[in-house]
Amino acid sequence: MAEKVIGILGGMGPLATAELFRRIIEKTPAKRDQDHPRIIIYNNPKIPDRTAFILGKGEDPRPELIEGARKLESWGADFIIMPCNTAHFFAESIQRAIKIPLVSMVEETAKRIEEMGIRKVGLLATDGTIKGLIYHRALLNRGIKIAVPNPEYQKLVMEGIYEGVKAGNLELGRELLLKVAERLERRSEAIIAGCTEVSVAIGPDDLGVPLIDPLDVIAEKAVRLALGMEELGD
Repeated sequence: MAEKVIGILGGMGPLATAELFRRIIEKTPAKRDQDHPRIIIYNNPKIPDRTAFILGKGEDPRPELIEGARKLESWGADFIIMPCNTAHFFAESIQRAIKIPLVSMVEETAKRIEEMGIRKVGLLATDGTIKGLIYHRALLNRGIKIAVPNPEYQKLVMEGIYEGVKAGNLELGRELLLKVAERLERRSEAIIAGCTEVSVAIGPDDLGVPLIDPLDVIAEKAVRLALGMEELGD
């Protein structure tokens, strides 16, 4: 099976994009440089904020998302992954604009949760991901229930993501996100790090229940596809 070139539609945010790149490298069973897959990263931080648009308060990110996906396709990517959960609200629009597959981090994460036999999962994510029902659709289709923070705690999640991780203050982001996660884990069998900034700030050892990290899930999937261990469409 021929190796495939990974396309990363990034910049949402840059730190999360760098983290995905790092995890793909770590998860590749390589003994030398030449064993790693080829990766094209388009890091475009100018894509309008996804949550703001979903909440009716901002510019449409679809033109920039589609332009980025088309660039990756024209540069030789065989498939595309996006290290931004909220951007998956626009996945169908992006997929219609390109001929190569956009491999969904959300769908792959839902599959993983189903395989683990988890029946109720907590979700740490942006207002846009929650309001856009991005994970709700994928999980409810599989009979998995979802717990989300109450409005007061959801404000802390947004503060942790935007004023913490995105603003370069990882310590603040970690403190706020852990505070919410600790409450959420009382109502859940596992927690989804449903925003790539959450993936950057907290890890599996921080919680008393499993932390399902979509960034890990999509990194592992990308490696399997790129190295021909799995066919596109499987």
